[in-house]
Amino acid sequence: MADSSSLTNQLLVAMPGFDDPSFAQTVTLICEHGAKGALGIVLNKPLPMRLSEVLAQLKLSTQIEVIAEQPVLRGGPVHPDRGFVLHRPGGNWDSTHKISDTIQVTTSRDVLAAIARGEGPQDAFIALGYAGWEPGQLEKEILDNAWLTLPVDESMLFSLPYEKRWEAAWKMLGIDVNAVATNAGHA
Repeated sequence: MADSSSLTNQLLVAMPGFDDPSFAQTVTLICEHGAKGALGIVLNKPLPMRLSEVLAQLKLSTQIEVIAEQPVLRGGPVHPDRGFVLHRPGGNWDSTHKISDTIQVTTSRDVLAAIARGEGPQDAFIALGYAGWEPGQLEKEILDNAWLTLPVDESMLFSLPYEKRWEAAWKMLGIDVNAVATNAGHA
């Protein structure tokens, strides 16, 4: 049975006043959350590189231009040399973690080789690095008004352009982000 307090498969939306350079105006998918802490992938901060560059580092190549030109995301500040492929289910990869029935993350080279051939999972994108939190750290940051949480919207994850995701998350919450106070208050 799943832990009802787990934030796995939730989105973290950075509050407007959250000025940490790694997380300002970010939307992060929580891939795993439990007693050992949390791991997430930032969904809206492209790096100045394309997938063809990542593939070349792995001695892979693609002749499919739309794949070669796909942006690579900065998934977070932890292990920025480690790759994560977020995708819909499908395929049998060496190292896949199920986030939900409709979202998986794979870290093995075989999925990138399949993507390069045009045979990879449907609706996939690549991130380098991840966001990590020690036990209790994420919960404290939420209490300190750094983040709001909301359920994953797959259209945001797989269809919406990266640069529109933060504002779209606020709209999903029914909030005009420009009207949100940047300081926290606690009763």
